[in-house]
Amino acid sequence: MHELGIVFHVIRAVENIGREQGLTDVASVTLELGQVSGVVPHELESCWKWAAARTELMPRAALRIETVPAVTHCGGCGRDYDTVPQGRTCPYCGSEDTWLVQGNEVNIKEIEAQ
Repeated sequence: MHELGIVFHVIRAVENIGREQGLTDVASVTLELGQVSGVVPHELESCWKWAAARTELMPRAALRIETVPAVTHCGGCGRDYDTVPQGRTCPYCGSEDTWLVQGNEVNIKEIEAQ
């Protein structure tokens, strides 16, 4: 379950930021979660509840998840397209010279402190 590892990483990052900024209580953390990141949102939320409850800085902090849509760029025709329904083959020109532009990230977007 790599969701628990992600949660531990996020918590460490938030705790480091909290120390730097002098925070005493975090109300929520918002993550940007790519559509094709391979992370299961409900598993991430479950791990978050368990792990955050054991911290001093964020025992009641909510986890908010914003989904980042997967977008692929085609090197053949230069167009972008929605990755999930199309996959790696460009729906416009049929090229397989494509790469993911966004949609596999896991980023801390916002920390709300009280």
